[in-house]
Amino acid sequence: MLNIYEIDSDYISYLSGFEEHIFKNRKISQNFSRKYVGVVLNINGFDYFAPLSSFKEKHKRLTETTDFIKIGVYAVINLNNMFPAPLELCKQINFNEIEDLNYKNLLRNEYRIVRQKAVLILQNANAVYKHKLLNDGKSKLSQRCNNFKLLEEKSKEYKCV
Repeated sequence: MLNIYEIDSDYISYLSGFEEHIFKNRKISQNFSRKYVGVVLNINGFDYFAPLSSFKEKHKRLTETTDFIKIGVYAVINLNNMFPAPLELCKQINFNEIEDLNYKNLLRNEYRIVRQKAVLILQNANAVYKHKLLNDGKSKLSQRCNNFKLLEEKSKEYKCV
């Protein structure tokens, strides 16, 4: 069963230096940090973090694809943006610790749908990973994917720090 996690912000800052699709938690112009919330999947012997992105108006007209999964009208998962993340850098969300009732309800709704779509998310994540390895740069999907192999190497190096 998939759970929802937050990930260490220092690790995000580290990986963002190697891949343009990993956004830092805070841009210079922002007054707040962006929380990285997502699901953790095991792919090719690595734990992978697939971030949830806020649902936007444009998502209503988009159809799901191998790398794009709607989590109701609450969030989306872009599996092309997943990245390796050591489990010790991920903290499972504890709904009882969240004080903001609106945020707690949002996460609970997302969690409910993630559980319903767990098999699809896992199957698609593995398909995206394999597609990237087999077609690196040769297809539109592989072009928009993170460089999984590079990030796996950088993730191993981070664990040694």
